[in-house]
Amino acid sequence: MCGIVGYVGTKQAYPILMKGLYRLEYRGYDSAGIAILNGKLIMYKTKGKVSDLESYIDDQDTAGTIGIAHTRWATHGEPNDVNAHPHYSQSRNLAMIHNGIIENYASLKEELKNRGYKFESDTDTEVLIQLIEDIKINEKVGLEEAVRIALNQVVGAYAIVVISKDEPDMLVAARKGSPLVVGIGKDDFFLASDAAPIVEYTKDVVYINDEEIVAVKRGEPIRIKTIGNKLQTPYIQKLEMNLTQLEKGGYEHFMLKEIFEQPNSILDSLRGRLNAKEGTVKLGGIVDYEQKMANAKRIIIVACGTSWHAGLVGEYLFEDLARMPVEVEYASEFRYRNPIISEEDVVIAISQSGETADTLAAIELAKSKGATIIGICNVVGSSIARATDAGSYTHAGPEIGVASTKAFTAQVTILTLMALRLAQMRNTIPQKRFRELLTELESIPQKVKETLKIDGQVKELAKMFVYARNFLYLGRGYNFPVAMEGALKLKEISYIHAEGYPAAEMKHGPIALIDSEMPVVVIATNRGTYDKVISNIQEVKARKGRIVAVVTKGDKAVKELADFILEVPETEELLVPILATIPLQLLSYHIAVMRGCNVDQPRNLAKSVTVE
Repeated sequence: MCGIVGYVGTKQAYPILMKGLYRLEYRGYDSAGIAILNGKLIMYKTKGKVSDLESYIDDQDTAGTIGIAHTRWATHGEPNDVNAHPHYSQSRNLAMIHNGIIENYASLKEELKNRGYKFESDTDTEVLIQLIEDIKINEKVGLEEAVRIALNQVVGAYAIVVISKDEPDMLVAARKGSPLVVGIGKDDFFLASDAAPIVEYTKDVVYINDEEIVAVKRGEPIRIKTIGNKLQTPYIQKLEMNLTQLEKGGYEHFMLKEIFEQPNSILDSLRGRLNAKEGTVKLGGIVDYEQKMANAKRIIIVACGTSWHAGLVGEYLFEDLARMPVEVEYASEFRYRNPIISEEDVVIAISQSGETADTLAAIELAKSKGATIIGICNVVGSSIARATDAGSYTHAGPEIGVASTKAFTAQVTILTLMALRLAQMRNTIPQKRFRELLTELESIPQKVKETLKIDGQVKELAKMFVYARNFLYLGRGYNFPVAMEGALKLKEISYIHAEGYPAAEMKHGPIALIDSEMPVVVIATNRGTYDKVISNIQEVKARKGRIVAVVTKGDKAVKELADFILEVPETEELLVPILATIPLQLLSYHIAVMRGCNVDQPRNLAKSVTVE
């Protein structure tokens, strides 16, 4: 949610800041703004897209080599020009951009009003910049110290960047709960919510930790201290991301590109970890905690959204293969439920961005109870990667489309590797069976590639459902989470109401919805409870529902019943979710495009949910 960009150096700031905003559009936002210092502290901001901001600025004065920019996702105050960031202090000598929520803003605002401060916006952000100015004036301190003192009075989450007319060569930034990264160039510094705006200019980055303040000043080294005033040594890392990963590469949308990247993203997630010939699974990131995982009393998986659906697949995998009890929790509920957690539990936290606020809070709660925390995320250096005891990166590469696709299949791939390794350690499956599964998993990237060949067929099918108002998705066993994920994808990008259910639960309520206007998508591959799913299809057909079935190649029984079929290659039951989700991603994508929806930036959604 929201996007931060900052620059100080020798180049003109405006083109860098504007390009950075475009790179961060995928995070989700409803307004945008920019402030540049060139003797005057000039600011331009507007409701709408980054392109609207660019048009609004047009031929205005944008000269200057230091500035900040922001895309806002509304929390306090409706999306409009006034509430857009940046925000001035009352004197207009300071300006600030902010991601997160200041929880005690109301009491701070009342106190500042009593001191004579007036407010133009409804935001918590304006309260913080006014507080910083009040401290700067009354305590007679510089910007960096004023920010530090102010943050000691703040309750909540934040990533901020502040610019001051009085110190025209410096930006001061800080974070707690919202991501912030600093890029270090030859003669300049770049600040951003993630690496996307930075990678074009430098590979050297510093990830700022919670409750740290960073000052970047022209001609001086980066300086980091805690809000407790303790100096920190910057840890400079090399970015693995490259610029071509942030471009569409000839595809109409990032989402379609990312769907088609899945053979490679799954292969990259397996690379160096799976050797079917030798019969080994090696997850280097968790090797020191493997035994603790294998001996765990239970596994608790915490996640949100699509990652939660991956966790549900993980539940089947760990219980089926490793014979370990598993609970899958919405991170947002877990953190408020006073859950029973012991030192014998292992908590697996799953997040594409590694910055999901609810998942981070769930990690902290589990940590406080003594549990071992394992992370699965896609972003190197992210908050979850640093907060966990150990973990595995998915190696899916940057995912720009807000609706997650390749991250889901990569997460399921990592969970499969973990389950197989634990099964091997716990001797819960025969060695012959273990090797068979490794061989089949090794073939999955090629089978995903084969599945993607149905794209043209799915596109034609999508034409039938452009005007549908509701969808029902059904699956059993390993395919139940796939049904839920398929329904979520359709909701997210086409705005068609859809629900995913276990197929057997249909009779306990949802069957009342079925008529000739209700499309029902059934994952009916020829494994597990295949015969039961056929019975469920017959129940839908008896009520004139229209069936779209995802089936195993060569299927005949379902083909006779379904109105439309989408075939996937045959594979082991536990690997079906990786293949079966591909047609559902394509179906959602094509329906959304035909409905004229913005598939990469669906309304009201953010890629990285960094606030509650």
